[in-house]
Amino acid sequence: MPELLLQGQIVIVTAAGGGAGAVIAATLAGAGAQVFACDVNAQGLDVLASRNPAIHTIPADVGDEAAIEDIVRRAGGRIDLLVNNVGIAGPTANAEDITLQDWNESIRVNLTSHFLFARAVIPGMKSQRSGLILNISSGSAKVGLPLRLPYVVTKGAVLSLTKNLARELGPHGIRVNAILPGAIRGDRINRVIDAKASALGVDRNEYERQLLRYVSLRTMVEPEDIAAMIAFLASPAGARISGQMIGVDGNVEWEE
Repeated sequence: MPELLLQGQIVIVTAAGGGAGAVIAATLAGAGAQVFACDVNAQGLDVLASRNPAIHTIPADVGDEAAIEDIVRRAGGRIDLLVNNVGIAGPTANAEDITLQDWNESIRVNLTSHFLFARAVIPGMKSQRSGLILNISSGSAKVGLPLRLPYVVTKGAVLSLTKNLARELGPHGIRVNAILPGAIRGDRINRVIDAKASALGVDRNEYERQLLRYVSLRTMVEPEDIAAMIAFLASPAGARISGQMIGVDGNVEWEE
């Protein structure tokens, strides 16, 4: 990563208290951006800040409208890059067994938060006639994934949100793209694999082998892979890329 590639950019990264979000925040800060990292996990943010003192950390529930507006205000209102990274796995269950509470919570975190953050940064981006909104979707949005209905539906809706915002905001110089990761190596995918193996009644290691069998490169994605793509899109090299659904997934062919 060239040093100071993003010098002067003001960035918000959601769900930055761990996993890929923490790597994204650290990578962008290392490239010269002024990063505001938020997460409901205050302890995770403390760890991030201890390793990256230049990053501004803000504990917040990103499904809360007032909290989101406060984050944007604290960042100065002039945002160059918004990384809508927050998302939850949701329930692993048959469609008929999914509770309305789980359904609504998946929509609140995985979709509504993206809308609220975008809505909050758009006025500033319009006034400066530039900006980039990056929404993190999932390769599952392309192929479907049984027993994960709320997750797949919300991640699919993120693609529609991205496409529509790109058309609406493009004339104002604002770019909007979605990144579709595959299985990102880390604690979260381990929990997902455990839950799915249990629901299917199969051995955990066997399910992981099945998962990778439908990835052309036969490998999980590293958090650094996602961070590198974001840095590229935010750099001058990505200045003409908008309205795109960019897979960083080793080519997910199918999921079951």
